[in-house]
Amino acid sequence: MTAKACISPGICGLQTTVTVQSRGSRFAIAIDSGCRMVRSFAGELADVDPWSEVWIAGDPPRIWQLAAKHGLHAACPVPVGILKAIEVEAGLALPAHVSIEISRE
Repeated sequence: MTAKACISPGICGLQTTVTVQSRGSRFAIAIDSGCRMVRSFAGELADVDPWSEVWIAGDPPRIWQLAAKHGLHAACPVPVGILKAIEVEAGLALPAHVSIEISRE
């Protein structure tokens, strides 16, 4: 089985699809994105230790460090989408729709 996240980031319109598959103690991550910064970020995120990514204890998880290194916006939903897919693949969460709706009132 694999976990998949289809991420619609908002106004930039640069869709990202993330696939996470367990490979024992490491998880393989495949990322397809219209964003060049996310593609650059993805090049360094081929596999992860899921436990060090989903629990924040001390240093930020590697996903957040790489997001900063590759210039992703602080509000970019791609890192969160990756983390949610990791949680599902690890059995720490059930697959469910996640959304943030932004409006001006």
